[in-house]
Amino acid sequence: MPDIRRVTDTLSVAPQLHPDDLQAVRDAGFKTVICNRPDNESGDAQPRIDEMKRAAKALGLNFLALPFSGMPSPQIAGQQGKLIEESAHPVLAYCRSGTRSITAWALSQAGQGDADSIIKVASEAGYDLSGLRTHL
Repeated sequence: MPDIRRVTDTLSVAPQLHPDDLQAVRDAGFKTVICNRPDNESGDAQPRIDEMKRAAKALGLNFLALPFSGMPSPQIAGQQGKLIEESAHPVLAYCRSGTRSITAWALSQAGQGDADSIIKVASEAGYDLSGLRTHL
């Protein structure tokens, strides 16, 4: 079973998924998977986006790709928020460790609520985003 961490009622994040994880993802009730990890970031150790997309589609999951490296730009954060908002819920976003995915989500929430609440939600999912406080 993949290491799925609930963030909100509509979003969870996870470290790198593999095609054989997607059955468990579907069985857990997820409707949409978002990949935030670029191809070849770890060479052959990670499945390619097209491979993940085929496996997800075969199971009836929506699959979206918004790959990026490093700190998400405001544009990437906005796109992540829009994908989450407009997709069938619940959504599972993944990257190498889950940090990139939850960071993009957190930044997409900037100005929509209290920074401490966003940081607390991330902390409850196992991610320390306290360094983003001034950006939230």
